[in-house]
Parts: sequence; C-alpha cells; structure tokens
Amino acid sequence: MNTYEKYCANVFVAKCTEQHEKGEIITLTTKYGQEHDCIVFNQVAAKDGCFYYSIVRADGYNVQERAKAKAERLQGWAINAEKRSNDYYKASQEGKDFLVLAEPIKIGHHSEKRHRALIDRNWNRMGKCVAESNKAAEYESRAEYWEKQANVINLSMPESLDYYEYKLEQAKAIHQGMKDGTVKRSHGMSLQYANKDVKELQAKLITAQKLWK
Repeated sequence: MNTYEKYCANVFVAKCTEQHEKGEIITLTTKYGQEHDCIVFNQVAAKDGCFYYSIVRADGYNVQERAKAKAERLQGWAINAEKRSNDYYKASQEGKDFLVLAEPIKIGHHSEKRHRALIDRNWNRMGKCVAESNKAAEYESRAEYWEKQANVINLSMPESLDYYEYKLEQAKAIHQGMKDGTVKRSHGMSLQYANKDVKELQAKLITAQKLWK
C-alpha cells in the first residue's frame, strides 16, 4: 500500500513498497482511509525497503485549491450568519409600534405578562442578532485570509522551482546592492537580514530541485 509521509514543511511525499517511474499514476491512501490518484515526479529517498517520491494529485488538488475551497466555505457560512442576523433583527421588531410609545409595564394588570414576554423575546432576538453578526464578521475575516493563501506558492508545488529561482535572484541582487551601496540599508541589521534571506532561499531552491527538477 502507498501512503503519505511528511518530507518537510508543507510537503508530503509518497511512501511506497515498490519502485515507480516518473509520470506514473499511483494510488495513495491517507491515514483516514481515503484514496487519491497521484502523479509520480522524483524519487527523493529510499530506506528500510521503502521508496519515497514527490507527487502531485492527479485531479489538480493542491494547497491553493484547498485554500480556495476553505474561502468559499467560509464565505457561505458568513452569508448564512448574516441572513440569520437579519432575520433575528426583523423578529425583534415585534410590537414596535406599541413599544415605541414607552408605555410602562402595568403591574398587576392583565397586560403585564404579555408586555414583559414581548420585551424578553425582543431582547433575546437582538442578542442573537448581534451574535450572528459577529459570527459573520469572523467568517469574513477568515475567508479573506484563505483567499490570500490561494495565491501562495510553496515547496509542495512544482511551480516552486521557478518561483524560488526567481526569488533567490531577487534576494541576491538586494544583498549585493546593500554591499556595494546601490541599495539603501533601512537599519543596522539590513545586510545581515538580506544575507539570511539569500541562504534561506538557496536552501528552499535546493529542496525544490530535488522534488521537482
């Protein structure tokens, strides 16, 4: 059986008991028993009788598609919560024409019970209206985050090879510019941070090449 194995941050590879060729489609089973058809890229390791391959889902599902799906789901929740909030608000207007007169509750009168119940109902409805509105705002905020994540490129994607090559060239140019004075240093540690960026991107590019080149 072929299963998923974590290789590095954001990257899962295929753990296989048999060898496979690049471009071959294999089926991987998750720890929850779900099965996915995946396309084999490169062999990245071999140990304890198992072979490890970089893979992508054959159906095109990746971190970006996952982020899009989450954003859409959260937007749906936000719309539903906003609708519930509006419904509770409309319901809280029960007896508005009477209550706007600010009539005092007549203690002992036959209307006392109905008057108190009306106020309690509307108070509870407004509380639910506010709670659902807050939920809608939270869902919207989370949806915005996942919408941004839908454009993220990381090492789990073959596109990361070109992406990190480009980012590394940018980082090298900035680092060199700070060294020769053509790029302004914004603070005393700017050069050190620029050098750190170069080293981190070099490491990511090496990993991307192993996974996807």
